[in-house]
Amino acid sequence: MTSAAAWLMLTAPALAGAVGLLSSLKDRVRGGIVAVAGAGMATLAAAVLVVGRADSVVESEWATFGDLVLTADLALNPVSTAVAFAVATVALMVQIYSIAYQRGDDRYGPYAAQISIFTSAMLLVVTADDLIMVLIGWEVMGACSYLLIGHDRRLAAAPAAAVKAFLVTRFGDAGFLMGVLLLGLHAGTFRISAILASVGELDPAVVTAACLLILAGAVGKSAQFPLHTWLPDAMAGPTPISALIHAATMVAAGVYVLVRLLPLYPPSVLDVVAVIAAVSMLLAACAALATNDLKRVLAWSTVSQVAFMFAAVAVAAPDAAVFHLLSHAGFKALLFLCAGAVITMAGRNAMSRLGGMWRAAPVTFWTLTLGFAALAGVPPLSGFWSKEAVMAALASNPPLFVAGVVTVALTGAYCTRAWLLTCFGDGGRSEGVEMRDPEPMLAVPALLGGAIAWTPVLSPHSTFHVDYIVVVLAATACGCAASYGYWRMRDGADPADALGRWRRVPARGFYLDEVQHWVVVRPVRAIAAATKFVDERIVDGAIETGAKTPHLVARLLAVTQRRGLPGHLLGTVGGIVVIAVVSTACTVLL
Repeated sequence: MTSAAAWLMLTAPALAGAVGLLSSLKDRVRGGIVAVAGAGMATLAAAVLVVGRADSVVESEWATFGDLVLTADLALNPVSTAVAFAVATVALMVQIYSIAYQRGDDRYGPYAAQISIFTSAMLLVVTADDLIMVLIGWEVMGACSYLLIGHDRRLAAAPAAAVKAFLVTRFGDAGFLMGVLLLGLHAGTFRISAILASVGELDPAVVTAACLLILAGAVGKSAQFPLHTWLPDAMAGPTPISALIHAATMVAAGVYVLVRLLPLYPPSVLDVVAVIAAVSMLLAACAALATNDLKRVLAWSTVSQVAFMFAAVAVAAPDAAVFHLLSHAGFKALLFLCAGAVITMAGRNAMSRLGGMWRAAPVTFWTLTLGFAALAGVPPLSGFWSKEAVMAALASNPPLFVAGVVTVALTGAYCTRAWLLTCFGDGGRSEGVEMRDPEPMLAVPALLGGAIAWTPVLSPHSTFHVDYIVVVLAATACGCAASYGYWRMRDGADPADALGRWRRVPARGFYLDEVQHWVVVRPVRAIAAATKFVDERIVDGAIETGAKTPHLVARLLAVTQRRGLPGHLLGTVGGIVVIAVVSTACTVLL
C-alpha cells in the first residue's frame, strides 16, 4: 500500500503533464480537468502516506555501471511525506486557481502541463533516496520554472526574467552537480541513506568540498545572497506561478536538500550557511519594507523567510527549519493567490495605487489579512509558532539570534504596511470581479498550521519556550506598531516614506543587480565579444587568406599563360637581361 501510494504520488502529475503536452489541450475546461486530476491524485496519495505514518524505504534499482548501482529508492518518513503533502496541496490549489486566472490564455494547455511536470519533479526531490534521482528532479524543476516564468509572452519583462532566473540558478546548479558527483563517487554509492551511514569513513576534505558545492546549488534554487537577484524579477510570470515557486516548491527545495544532508555538514560549512542566512534575511526584509510593487514585496519576503530556514540549518535545527518550511508554504501561497486576485481586480501592482479592498472584495480582504498576520507572526497563526521554534534554535548563535529578532520586527513592519496600503489606501478604485477560489481553503493551514508542532513530524518542538514567545511577540508588535503609527499620524501616508531619501537604496535591492551587471554580465559580454573577434577576424581570417592565396597565384599564372608568342619572347629576353645584370653586379661587388 505504501509503495503504491508513493509511486502514484510521483507519476500522477507526470502523466497529467504528458497528456497535456502531447494532446495539445487548448480548452481550459478539459486541460484543467486533466491537470487538477493529476494534482488531486498526488495530494490524495500524499495524504494516505501522512495518515499512515509511512516510515520506510521503497527500493528499486534502475541501472548498474560496474560496481556503481543507481537506484530509484524512495525515502518515506514523517518529514518527507509532510513536505510532499504540502507541495501537492499547493500545486492543486494553483491548478484550480489558474483555471480562472488564465482565462483567455490560448496556451493554457502547455501551461497546466508544465505545472504538473514541475510538481512531479519537486515530489521526486522530496522523496528520492538517491542523489541522481534528486538531481533529475532538480534539473526538471529548473527547466519548468524557466518556461513558466516566461509563459506570458505579451509582457516584455517575462522572457528576460525567465532567462535571468535560469542563468542565475544554473550557476549554482553547476556546483550542485559537481558536489553530487564528488560525494557519490567517493562514497561508492549515490544512496543518501548509505552516504549518511558512512559519513565517518569519508575523507573530511572531500566532504567539505562536496558540501560547499551542494550549498551553492541550494543558495541558487532558494534565492539566497548572493544568488537571490532572480527572484524579484520572476514576478513578471503569472501570479499562480509565483505562488507555486515561492511557497513549498522550488525555493524550499534548497533548504530541504540541506536538511536531508545535514549530518554531512562540518561546522565550517555551517558557519558559511549562517553568514548567508543573516545577510539574506536582513537585506530582503529591508527591500520588502521599501518596495512599492505588491508581488515584489512578497518575493523579497520569501527570500527573507527562506533565510530563516537556512538559519535553522546553520544551528543544526532541522525540525525548526522544516516546521517553518511547512508553515511558510501555507501562508505564502495564500498571500500570492490573494495578491493575484487584488491585481486582477485593480489592474495594477503598485500598492500606492491600490486600496479599498476591504469593501470591494471582502473574502479576499479577510484571507489576505490572515496571510499577512501569519507572515508577520501574529499568534495563534502558524507563522508565530514556526518563528518561535526557529528563534529558540538560534539562541545558541547570538549573532544569528540578533539578526532574527531584527528580521521579525522588519517583517511585522512591511506586512502591516502592505496590508494597510492594499486594503485601506485610497490609491484607486477596484472595478473587476473578485476571485474567491481557492483562497479560503489555503486560509486553513495559516490558521491551524501551528498544530504541526504537536504531530510526530516535529516532536522535538512539541513544547515551546515562554522567553522566545515573548521575544517574537515583542519584535512583531514593534514592527507592526511602527508602520501603523506612521500611517495613522500621516493620514494614510506610506510608512516607507519614513526612510526618506535612503528609501531608494533598499527599494533597488541595495543595487546588487547593478553590481552583478558590472562584476559578471559586462565582463562575460566583453569576453564573448573578444572571443567572437578572434574567431571571426583572426582564426577565420587566416583560413580565408590561406584559401585566397592559391587563387591569386593561379590568376597571375593564367595571365602569363594567355599572352601570345611575342609576349613570351619579350618576357624571356627580359628575364635574361635581369639575370645578366644581377650576375655582373654581384661579380663587380665581390
